[in-house]
Amino acid sequence: QVRLVESGGGLVQAGGSLRLSCAASGPIISINAMAWYRQTPGKERELVAHIDSGGSTNYADSVKERFTISRDNAKNTVYLQMNSLKPEDTAVYYCNSDTRTTAVVRIISWGRGTQVTVSS
Repeated sequence: QVRLVESGGGLVQAGGSLRLSCAASGPIISINAMAWYRQTPGKERELVAHIDSGGSTNYADSVKERFTISRDNAKNTVYLQMNSLKPEDTAVYYCNSDTRTTAVVRIISWGRGTQVTVSS
């Protein structure tokens, strides 16, 4: 079982910054990709940012130029640097990983989420 633990959420004023971290642990051989999603009450979970094993990234249009996803493969950790935060960024942010745990087994895992609240 791969475990993902997020940290770094909190309350910030509009225009401020936060940095989220997500550490993966367990029987990991390699991590193919990691991503951040977010969800608000009554809405579907949406992709915020994605990074593959080679470091290629993609972002939701709403966060481009403001958020940066990065990863430390040695630590099995992914980060989300969020700048110029807006009230509409308020959500629970979830970490996601596509992990190889054996030569033939890949697991999609989710963290429990961390709350980000941006006040106006």
